[in-house]
Amino acid sequence: MPAAAAAMGTSGATTRIGLTLPGMTHRTIDVDAATLFRTLMSDFFSQDDGTLYVQTGDIPAMWLRDSSAQTLPYVRFATAYPQVAVIANGVIQRNAKNVLTSPYANAFTAGYQLWEEKWEVDSLAYMIALASVYWRTTSDRAMYTQRLHWAFEHIVTTYECEQQHDVCSGYRSRFLDNHGRGADHAYTGMIWSAFRPSDDPVRYPYNIPQQLFAAYELEQLAHLALVGYNDVPLAERARALAAAVRLGVERFGEVYDFRHGWMFAYEVDGLGHSVLMDDANLPNLLTLPLLNLIQRDDPLYVNSRSFSLSSDNPYWYRGQYGDGLGSPHTRTGWVWPLGIIGEAMTSLTPEDLADRLAELRTLDGQRGLFYESVDPDRPWRYTRGDFGWANALYAELIFRSVAWLEPAPDERRLVPGLLGATYETPKVTTPTQAWDAAATIYTALRQILSGG
Repeated sequence: MPAAAAAMGTSGATTRIGLTLPGMTHRTIDVDAATLFRTLMSDFFSQDDGTLYVQTGDIPAMWLRDSSAQTLPYVRFATAYPQVAVIANGVIQRNAKNVLTSPYANAFTAGYQLWEEKWEVDSLAYMIALASVYWRTTSDRAMYTQRLHWAFEHIVTTYECEQQHDVCSGYRSRFLDNHGRGADHAYTGMIWSAFRPSDDPVRYPYNIPQQLFAAYELEQLAHLALVGYNDVPLAERARALAAAVRLGVERFGEVYDFRHGWMFAYEVDGLGHSVLMDDANLPNLLTLPLLNLIQRDDPLYVNSRSFSLSSDNPYWYRGQYGDGLGSPHTRTGWVWPLGIIGEAMTSLTPEDLADRLAELRTLDGQRGLFYESVDPDRPWRYTRGDFGWANALYAELIFRSVAWLEPAPDERRLVPGLLGATYETPKVTTPTQAWDAAATIYTALRQILSGG
């Protein structure tokens, strides 16, 4: 039995949130609040070493990225419910051990064996993100174990090595061209990567969304190193690396497209070549403000978003029942609910967000649980019937836009410019409706935790 279910019990009670969506047409949906905790109840497993193993839905492996993303929406409840704090810290400590097993692996088995060793810059950044949000929310010093300190050191050392990939790294992959070395590239100050957030091989080794995400999270790591361990040298290394990455993005990652103007490339090689595309998997160009990597009204982002959600992006698809980002990871023409959720969370207006909520309801077959990808013309055709990351991100969307339950902000605002103020998702409810929705969500979680 999943650890969370065993520790918390299960509940047959149903608590529903009824919504009338804003817009020109009258649309209503309802959300089963208990379903918002599906991944927490079914994908988290307690281990004998006191950590939490998180399965990515229907694949029996723990991704650094997915496990962190599956945990993040629930950290906001950790101060009200100590059981949730135990779970979140258990995931943090588990991923610390995973990183110490191999900082180059993206996924692990329950027995700390390598499931995949696809080097992805964002994997290590996600691990930092969960620790940072947990600390900002709880101020729980129990998080600061010696093992986590070692993991932070491994992360910075690995990033520094891959910044100097040609002279430092021996990483090779059978999925890359050029005898496993990948495309030719120049030094840019950015961090060399072999795979995208989708787990697909890169065309060029500097994936811009990954670089921006890593720079931001390195700043968070620097803060945690100081607060948790008084480790000034590690903090200085992390900040220097973050600054170099941001400068590299500024010099090499911004490109001009005659249709959309100045925007971010998806990937570059530092030699003048770039890939213009966007992918449903986060981090991507579409969700940069959601991850606090750029201001929502920055012209670079506005143009990048315009490109991402247009037919100029080779992985944006339209069908009879919806449109949105897809991925080369799945079939051509199939959209990812994960991409639609990311679009919703970065919407400019409540009406736009409501349109995406209605579209999600059409594509998920009224279940409130989401596939990896779906055919927008025949939504009964899909890949992966149980995708924990999408279910968790949908919960985050409802928490923010319906119940007004924002995550703990990063009040330090460490870096001006690219790293702007904490982003807030548009709201589709009135304050009174939001209060009722929040009460329903807390009731559902309390029933789950108590087993009643």
